[in-house]
Amino acid sequence: MSSFIQSVTQSRVWKSFFRHGWPDDELNRSLIMTTNIFFHLHPVKVSRRSLKATYSFGLGIIATILFLILTVTGTLIMFYYVPSTESAYQNIVHLQTRVPYGQLMRNMHRWAAHAMVLVVVLHMARVFYTGAYKPPREFNWIVGVVLLVLTLGASFTGYLLPWDQLSFWAITVGTNIAGYAPLIGDDLRFILLGGVEVGQNALTRFYALHIMVIPLALAGLVSLHIWRVRKDGGLAAQQAAEEPLRFEQEDA
Repeated sequence: MSSFIQSVTQSRVWKSFFRHGWPDDELNRSLIMTTNIFFHLHPVKVSRRSLKATYSFGLGIIATILFLILTVTGTLIMFYYVPSTESAYQNIVHLQTRVPYGQLMRNMHRWAAHAMVLVVVLHMARVFYTGAYKPPREFNWIVGVVLLVLTLGASFTGYLLPWDQLSFWAITVGTNIAGYAPLIGDDLRFILLGGVEVGQNALTRFYALHIMVIPLALAGLVSLHIWRVRKDGGLAAQQAAEEPLRFEQEDA
């Protein structure tokens, strides 16, 4: 068996895919992780405790998958939606009643948005209670906080797009609350609405924020967030819980 493995690893076909030897030492194990298109997202060494499913519950990966689902379903919905106060609601009704699988597509987008907000909040709570925000991961914690704000912003801006009574009055209340912010409240409300009331300008701005500005910012920061997890050595876990300290007696 060992001779067969050796012959395979020395073949030209193997070397065309893998530019290193069999992972039988520290160097080759490291090269496998850094040169593979899938493995390079993970650090070379990780804490054994962080590999347990009950440690992180995979909340970060779940949030990323939900973001991908939102991207795909949102792109499909854009084919049938026009950000106009005269036709937006009719577009949604048409999508749900006339387009094949349109109801499923919209429900996937809506429930994935709700689930992403919940999962991101739980992910932040898990990071906080496990102390994963401590050095050297404090920068990534700040990135995570920004991602939470952007997730809430994406959910908030998408709320107006159906242009029904529920979304209209919810955005009216939400922007009025934003108007009470100290110093910048009035300006913030005017920027969001593009005027003094919820109308076409508000719908256009919320649509632009929802489909372009916030998703691009989320995609960039999610990539940075995952990269920093890799550079910081994977998920944070206290090594003291895995390996007890050993004390050696000094010679008298």
